[in-house]
Amino acid sequence: MRHERNGYARSALLTLILALCVMTVTGAETEQQGIGQPITVYKTATCGCCQGWVDYLETQGFRVQSHDVQNLDEIKARNGLTDGRLKSCHTAIVDGYVVEGHVPADDIRRLLAQRPEIVGITAPGMPSMSPGMNSLEPKGYDVLSFDARGNIEVFSRY
Repeated sequence: MRHERNGYARSALLTLILALCVMTVTGAETEQQGIGQPITVYKTATCGCCQGWVDYLETQGFRVQSHDVQNLDEIKARNGLTDGRLKSCHTAIVDGYVVEGHVPADDIRRLLAQRPEIVGITAPGMPSMSPGMNSLEPKGYDVLSFDARGNIEVFSRY
């Protein structure tokens, strides 16, 4: 009888260890996919497309903290976004990176997975066929990366 109890205890312990391993792997995969990833968005209260992008990110599994601010240029400058050609209507910060404008969620996930040595990524202006505007599927624009030295490169092309 005592031997049977030890067998059950061992079995229960192994099951618990296996469950913890699965939870750890699943948690890492989930975070990598953006699910539950915290992102802070700064926008104006009156911009509907900014709120559309926030809503889109939430449907993509990001945990969004949205702040309506009066002076977006101050937020942009404080986070290294000084080149006017790169600016859009809202600015987000995710894990130390700047995400400017209507950037698709897949690009944010790629940024977080690859962790390049850049300040951030941007969809300059307000691309009409972008998430938060008129399309959930990005079409007809580029997402650019930018670094602290002023280098700008195409990150994704749609």
